[in-house]
Amino acid sequence: MSRMRTSSGAGELLVELQRDSGVPLHQQLESGIRTRIRAGLLRAETVMPSTRALAQDLGLSRGVVVEAYQQLVAEGYLISRAGGYTQVADIAVIEATTALKTDAGPPRIDFRYSRPDVSEFPRAAWLRSVRRVLNETPYRSLAYIDGRGTIELRTALSDYLNRVRGTAARPENMLICNGFAQGSRLLLQVLAAHGRRRLAVEDPSDNDLRDVARAAGLEVVGVPMLETGIDVGALERSGADVVLVTAAHQFPTGAVASAETRAALVAWGGLVIEDDYDAEYRYDREPIGAMQGLAPDRIAYAGTASKTLAPGLRLGWLILPSWLVEPMAQAKLMDDRGSPVFDQLAFADFVARGEFDRHLRRMRPRYRTLRDTLVERLAARLPELEPVGISAGLHVMTWLPPDLHEEALRDAALQRGLGVYGLAPYWVSGEGPAGLVFGYGSLSRKEVVEGIELLADVVATTRGR
Repeated sequence: MSRMRTSSGAGELLVELQRDSGVPLHQQLESGIRTRIRAGLLRAETVMPSTRALAQDLGLSRGVVVEAYQQLVAEGYLISRAGGYTQVADIAVIEATTALKTDAGPPRIDFRYSRPDVSEFPRAAWLRSVRRVLNETPYRSLAYIDGRGTIELRTALSDYLNRVRGTAARPENMLICNGFAQGSRLLLQVLAAHGRRRLAVEDPSDNDLRDVARAAGLEVVGVPMLETGIDVGALERSGADVVLVTAAHQFPTGAVASAETRAALVAWGGLVIEDDYDAEYRYDREPIGAMQGLAPDRIAYAGTASKTLAPGLRLGWLILPSWLVEPMAQAKLMDDRGSPVFDQLAFADFVARGEFDRHLRRMRPRYRTLRDTLVERLAARLPELEPVGISAGLHVMTWLPPDLHEEALRDAALQRGLGVYGLAPYWVSGEGPAGLVFGYGSLSRKEVVEGIELLADVVATTRGR
């Protein structure tokens, strides 16, 4: 019969022994440990249980365990250290991980969209906010919280957004979520439960939300983009009762909704979800206010710290029409009982003390330089790839001429260690003109220059074929 037990010494170990198999127990123990090391399940420098503890746990004599350990030390899988303890050796793990490696890793220069420069995260200022929160937060604030989030963060954000984005936010109409991903998912689920049936999205647009909408029971339809924003006439004909727009800086085209388009959206009969994902980054013109301030009862506004601070913070927010506040708060509580309190309070302090404004003022010139460099190098080396849209945000889109194909460029660039990305995933219908989307937020100026040089070589080679 088999006997499977876990050691009680330092570093638990699961080993299966077949006591009636005829194979000596020390060999079974060797094989079990060796297999786990080769599979990478016991990593380098993992401290093994003592021979005495493992023997007691597995019901073996200590001599059996000592013999197994000695053999594995001789083979190079384990190392016996001074002080009487044993560790997994580096060489064994290298052998395992090398065997498991299946690809060459990420591109050396990656123009992937949606990556801010997290190396510029304001650690010192954030640490000051964290310390204040840890020192000053009353214990009662650590209990279960309102589904909308802490009042401190909702107040700080409503003040900030009303001042900077022209919203009409009130703390009681705000909800804190784990990024736009959670906020939009919960919102679509609640809207479906309230009878909404068809979601219109800009075409092209970010594709992440479409599967979420369909899973919530909503039909998804694409509405063409014009230079002045979404085609509201086509929206009215679509039969949609909810529309998701990126009016301040459309993704991926970079277009801005005109005053006429914004007014038509406000007058449209359905609910507008306004994704204000990177409106803080404008480089050649004054920022345009959020639509939510024009019609707070008909627009649900979504914002996030992912593009401004760091995606890993998982901090997002919604400004909701009054009728959506309570069902959304209940949905948030049912989903995860609320976002972490200390993170919310630290961000509230960070915003209220003006650190968020200072960080954005510091980052705008950096991102503008990167964008200007990208546009300049495209004009010099690949003039047929002409950027469209305004000078804003963390990405640039270009159309491709007819003799260049997204997939061929992508694959050829990857062979050179360069990541470039086409428009194909963003077309709602699955078909549309070819183009490229360049994200530059996480790159250095040198990497942008080198990346475009590599792309120019790739284009020439691809055309040569």
